[in-house]
Formats: sequence, C-alpha cells, structure tokens
Amino acid sequence: MSTSTRQSFTPLDVESCDRLLSTTRAVRRGLDLDRPVGRDVIEDCLRQALQAPNGSNRQDWRWLLITDPDRRAAVADIYRRAFYARTAAAAAGGIAPRGDARAMRDAHILAECMHRVPVLLLPCLELGRPLPTGNQAGVWSSVLPAAWSYALAARSRGLGTTFTTCHLDLESDMADLLGLPSHVYQGPLIPTAYATRRDFSPGRRRPLEDVLHVDGWDREAAARVAAWPEPAGPSGSTTHAAQAAR
Repeated sequence: MSTSTRQSFTPLDVESCDRLLSTTRAVRRGLDLDRPVGRDVIEDCLRQALQAPNGSNRQDWRWLLITDPDRRAAVADIYRRAFYARTAAAAAGGIAPRGDARAMRDAHILAECMHRVPVLLLPCLELGRPLPTGNQAGVWSSVLPAAWSYALAARSRGLGTTFTTCHLDLESDMADLLGLPSHVYQGPLIPTAYATRRDFSPGRRRPLEDVLHVDGWDREAAARVAAWPEPAGPSGSTTHAAQAAR
C-alpha cells in the first residue's frame, strides 16, 4: 500500500460499527404495530442496501414494498397458512420445534399480527432464466447481502426487522397476489416496524474457535461440533437454533 493510499484512508468508528453489527437482532415481538413508518425512512434504508456488493454488479435485485393495509392483510394470510401448515406437519411427524420455547412463541405472535406490521418488504431476484439446480449460493449472494444491509440501516434508525421464509412454501400464491413474472424469484419477507425496545444486546453464539476451520476441513473440530450440547438459555431451555436465527 502506498503512502498516499494510507494517508487518504479515513478510519471508521469501529466501536459504533461493531455495536450495530452485533446488536441487530431478529425482532419478531416488540414491534410497534401502531406507529407509522414513513416511506422516506424505508427508502433511505434501501438506498444503503443498494450499495451492497453483488455478482458482476448486475444489480438483479428488485424490492417489493408492501404498505397498503388490504395488500398487507392478503400477504399475511398467505404467510399464516404456510406457517401453520409447516408447524402442523412438523407436529404430525413428531419433529420437535427447532429453537427454544420463547422463539416459537415469538414466531407465533408474529404470524398472528403480520397484517398489522406497517411495512412488509420482499426482496426478489429478476434473473430472466430459471434458478440453477443444486447449490444456489451464487445467485442469492447477489441479494442477501443487500437485504442484510437494509436490516442494519433499519436498526440504526430504530426499526426492528426479521427475515421470514414460510411464505416460500406458498411461493406461487404469493407471486399471483403480487403479480410477479415467472422469472422473478422471491427472497425472505422482511416485516419492518419501529422497535419498542431502545437497545439490544449481542446474541448468544458459539465461540469462534469452535466453528473456525483453517486451510481445510478439520475433522477433530467437526467431531467436537457433533458432540456439542444445546446451550441453555436463561430459563434452562435450549437456545442454539433460536439464537442462530436471530
């Protein structure tokens, strides 16, 4: 790096950046359902999202902003049908819910009040071709970083968000409702509202040392991961999957 390049670099406020990154939680409960969210605020967040890196700078992302009460209600109805069908199928199959009781409670609360969330945002990909078979990281890496940038920008403005994907079980119903062409593919639905909490804390996570593999797959580390117990939450319930979703 040249001297001129070093001198031109303006240091960021690392402490503030780290705090934003470590305290942007999935807010399923504690959303202010009665406080309007201005479209200008959402558009400011989206302008930041559009700065995210994407494949070959094609900018294939498309953003559906849903604020009309009737349209939100219709979207919420599809979401609820998918959510309860998924939970019913899991129960019928004897599959225990992934996550702790609090996470499941919050997910049910969000499903029931989805129609009241003032802003629903649906990032999509317009590819002009079918999605590839097999691993799709290449295409979705062109929209998911931008969606997360939106969540970070929303957090900095006092808004709470979460990524939800149950609607994808009824993707064609959602596409028909929103008039999506066949070559437009839906990403996570992101409910957005002002958070009732003033601040959030970092989430409970596995130590980096337990999940880091250097220069190749570490079989011993993988064996340690397989032997992990579920970490206990404040009340003794398991929290691994729930925190991983936050």
